[in-house]
Amino acid sequence: MAQIGIYGLGTMGSALALNMAEHGFDVAVTNRESDWIAPFISEAGDLAARLHPYTTLAEFIAALTPPRVILFMIPSGAPMDAMIDEITPLLAPGDTVIDGGNADFHDTRRRTAQLAERDLHFVGMGVSGGESGARHGPSMMLGGSAHSWQQLKPVLTAIAARYEGAPCVAHLGPDGAGHFVKTVHNGIEYVDMQVIAEIYSLLRNGAALAPTEIGALFADWDRGPLKSYLVEITARLLSYTDPETGHPMVDVIKDAAGQKGTGRWTVIEALRMGQSASMIEAAVGARGWSSEKATRQRAETILGGAVGAFDGTPEVLAEAFLAARILAYAQGFRILASASEEYEWSLDPATIARIWRAGCIIRSALLDDIAAAFDQHLPQGQLILAPQIAQTLARCIPSLRQVVCSAMHGGHPVPALSAGLSWYDSMRLGHGSANIIQAQRDMFGHHGFERLGRSGRHHGPWWD
Repeated sequence: MAQIGIYGLGTMGSALALNMAEHGFDVAVTNRESDWIAPFISEAGDLAARLHPYTTLAEFIAALTPPRVILFMIPSGAPMDAMIDEITPLLAPGDTVIDGGNADFHDTRRRTAQLAERDLHFVGMGVSGGESGARHGPSMMLGGSAHSWQQLKPVLTAIAARYEGAPCVAHLGPDGAGHFVKTVHNGIEYVDMQVIAEIYSLLRNGAALAPTEIGALFADWDRGPLKSYLVEITARLLSYTDPETGHPMVDVIKDAAGQKGTGRWTVIEALRMGQSASMIEAAVGARGWSSEKATRQRAETILGGAVGAFDGTPEVLAEAFLAARILAYAQGFRILASASEEYEWSLDPATIARIWRAGCIIRSALLDDIAAAFDQHLPQGQLILAPQIAQTLARCIPSLRQVVCSAMHGGHPVPALSAGLSWYDSMRLGHGSANIIQAQRDMFGHHGFERLGRSGRHHGPWWD
């Protein structure tokens, strides 16, 4: 009998099934469109011996060793709810159902409670790394019961990406913990991609460098502190030429970025918890603005689209990039800490940083330093106040300031870089300007305010 079942043989589901089979696990597989199944088995080669195809849901469930473990790689939302309704009558107490998609963690919490009423276990599992990661070793973020983790641990630790021998998978907490961590992972991913795009634009439009020259610079950066998956693939993609036109491939791609919602979810949850996600919000906003291509082209003729030169050196840009990356991670981990407290998840930031070091899209050399920082006692629990991180920021922030100022002077949009700098400057002011806001709120709405050195709520003399 099969040790695990995978329903959904799309890109990610089929890659995970092959990964499991390659590591010696027997995997039952099926798909809503049954005509997908035979070609998948045929193309699996020698691994087909460990892949057991079924065309009906009942046969698929019956082929699994109890207590059953079923991984669904299907669209989240209504399709997942419909599948739960369909599969529940076929399950027995102790069975585990896994949603491996990018689901809203609120849905995951609801489904966990719903299935628990029948003594069934629901797992929300974030999977990062794309098709290649799923096939050869993803980073996985698990939220669910201890019972489910014990069922899944042998399989997931075997197929996970590895960093210096350690598997990049962890049980992070109950119910929606895994899916929430994956959501914030994607929010950080949005920022990293946007920062890269802003730096590329400064070099391309402000410094008039060719894509291949910029690619060579990113390749150089990938050999140092900025080493990361996104820097690596940026260097590679900038070397390609369009076979149809002979132009740089990047130049024939429409400048309108897509998005599937996880970045937006991160911002919404951060704001709901009263946290700052200014860099993620800037990255999400930039994708939204990019989709308004026709409006931007019209605005260029009316408002003028010419931009000035950018004179930052590669060394200054590299330090600005590093500062921005630190600030993006810092904002992300603040959101995770707030959610952990609100939902009583007991998330361990050091563990999260470690399982992000390989297999996932935001893997980077910086995560070693972040994990080490969270292993220590941080002032106010803030990553930017960790001694080593604070020292790096002290060195790099002047470069970030120089890049943002030069970009703005030349009319180059840098929403994520500037948002990061503004947040940093706000956080290092022991006495800010919110006192005037509180005075305004009291004057127009009698909301009151706290006085320095006194307890209780007070009002200004304008109410005397």
